[in-house]
Amino acid sequence: MEASEQRGRILLIDDDAALGGYLSRVLRGRGGFDVTHELDSVAALQRIEAEQWDLLITDIELPGMTGLELLERVRQQEPDLPVAVLTGNPTVDYAVTALRSSAAEFLQKPISAEDLIAKATELIEAGRVARAAGRETVLAIGAHPDDVEIGAAGTLLAHRAAGDTVAILTLSRGARGGDQLRRARESQEAAEVIGARLFLDDLEDTHIAEGSPTIAVIDAVIAEVQPTIVYTHSINDVHQDHRNTHRAVLVACRRVGRVYCFQSPSATVDYRPTYFVSIDDHLSGKLKAIDTFATQVGVRDYLEPGLITSTARYWSRYGGGHHTEPFEVIRDRAGSLPVRPVGASLVIP
Repeated sequence: MEASEQRGRILLIDDDAALGGYLSRVLRGRGGFDVTHELDSVAALQRIEAEQWDLLITDIELPGMTGLELLERVRQQEPDLPVAVLTGNPTVDYAVTALRSSAAEFLQKPISAEDLIAKATELIEAGRVARAAGRETVLAIGAHPDDVEIGAAGTLLAHRAAGDTVAILTLSRGARGGDQLRRARESQEAAEVIGARLFLDDLEDTHIAEGSPTIAVIDAVIAEVQPTIVYTHSINDVHQDHRNTHRAVLVACRRVGRVYCFQSPSATVDYRPTYFVSIDDHLSGKLKAIDTFATQVGVRDYLEPGLITSTARYWSRYGGGHHTEPFEVIRDRAGSLPVRPVGASLVIP
């Protein structure tokens, strides 16, 4: 990871190209931050939806929507993202509205380089502390494109709705199932639907090993993501890639407190979940994520929306609600009262 990313990723929104460019250079050159400058709020909102940021700095008067309107949208998606509202025309009304919208800071133009860097550093550090204290970091690991989405997309969407950070590691590009480039694009589109960061590796489809290099690939992502929860394949599966991924994950995730296994279409009758997550509010999002795999939807019966829905309906008899995703529990040692996704229940056999 580059030093600028470690210092923090900042999204700066200002329709003044010259001023925005100057502030970016200050934050990047003197502050050491990774900075992206957008001129309008609509483009910025798309970046917020697709990527992870440590700080948002926004002007108030913007084309498309005001900075305060943008802030309301951001709070719905990223409730813990630190935000600084920047304006050259501060008023009491603006300040009150910004604070009521949970803006972290209200800054007045012009601002000195020293004050800007100090405030950015303060907000990023405070945001990281807050996220570490109250949020989960989730990593879902699958052997092929669409594995994670079939087994756990609803749960990952529930995590995102709760404000958790979500990442997906797909170990291969699914060459046996179609064109690798198209399947890679589909994987990225699905990750964007979920709001997850995608790690896409290139291990050989149908020849994923349980040892090297699979463990090393997973180790590297775990070191970067630092997950508190991992979802992956079950050992109770007829596909060798799924079983070997499971074994490799158990080695690489030996220090992760919570590890759960999702159900794949190739799971055997020995798949016996005891942990269930209601996905009533996220079933449509799951179907949308799966629908991005256009090269597979028409040829794989298990991707049919009706089957996905009816499977979730079946498992709801154990998990409550009307649609549920099931998981086998490998390890759940986060504490005496582990934090679970909204709607989750643990069934003790």
